[in-house]
Amino acid sequence: MPTLYISITNHGFGHVTRTASVLAELQQRSPDTKLIIATTAPRWLLEEYLEGNFVYHPRVFDVGVIQIDSLQVDREATFAAWQQIRDQKADLIAAEVKFLQENQVDLIFGDIPPMIGEIAKAAKIPCWMAGNFGWDFIYRDWGGKFIALADWLAESYSHCDRLFRLPFAEPMHCFPHRQDVGLTGAKPKYDPEYLREKFNLDSNRPTALLTFGGLSLQSIPYQNLANFPDWQFITFDRSAPDLPNLTKANCDRLRPVDLMVICDRLVTKPGYGTLAEALRVGIPVVCLTRQGFLEAENLISGVKNYAQHLIISPQEFYEGDWSFLSASFQAPAAAPAQQLEMHGETTITQAIWDYLH
Repeated sequence: MPTLYISITNHGFGHVTRTASVLAELQQRSPDTKLIIATTAPRWLLEEYLEGNFVYHPRVFDVGVIQIDSLQVDREATFAAWQQIRDQKADLIAAEVKFLQENQVDLIFGDIPPMIGEIAKAAKIPCWMAGNFGWDFIYRDWGGKFIALADWLAESYSHCDRLFRLPFAEPMHCFPHRQDVGLTGAKPKYDPEYLREKFNLDSNRPTALLTFGGLSLQSIPYQNLANFPDWQFITFDRSAPDLPNLTKANCDRLRPVDLMVICDRLVTKPGYGTLAEALRVGIPVVCLTRQGFLEAENLISGVKNYAQHLIISPQEFYEGDWSFLSASFQAPAAAPAQQLEMHGETTITQAIWDYLH
């Protein structure tokens, strides 16, 4: 039985969902492949994407960015958490090398914990990764004491044998072998008519999906929905109030991509997973800006190039009356000949299958 070990960063949900879309296709193509998934992201999230079996292996090899919510970061807490990991580095590597060898792992795939490159080197197992940025890129922009941290992580990434560089990427120069691929993401699972009937939604009323990743936002101003009584809004926020034009879609393992097929627009924050799936579905995007997280600039640039879009500030979202819902969308800037390749998970899955078989 070929065995693939997958290490996923413990930052939010986006890294998990985009990697799970690759693994879901791999399970269909190669159901005999054993998947070991190392992450502390919730198991239920993986199960929303993976219908086959997998081994859940909760491990922490990186920090990502510790956040207050989906837009606000805590730099000091992030640095302190990295210091704790660095203090335990030798023990973490030794323990995981032993685990990899005991489980006869054939290939390591990461999104995108830096230390997994060092673990793979110590275990003498090939290491591949996929992503549109490395954590060194984020921290280097913060300057000061984060420069040394970025240098360490860049050196760790240099042990990666093959990087599948996703769209909207930074250069990722610390990875010695880079291959550009298309957008990755899940495919909608349900027929639009089924979803409208399930949630009693009218196809003739404008419908907006509000989704802000696993961390959500603080104090979403749901009172603004009263300004749009003829609209239908959908949220995954379990704590949202009960409003006549707001539907809570926390059931039946539904994911944002499943609901996009019945919505006229998506209101979201800059996150690769949600934006990639929106571009693949073709839904117009209302995207908030985000300060202090350099990847957001690349993602917003991608939205401007390839989606019908509106870019709004957090102030417009939190303090305004949501008049942006009535504004006209901006057309994508990219010429038709520059359109994105939409099936990066197929390219990655094929490469994994070819290697394991």
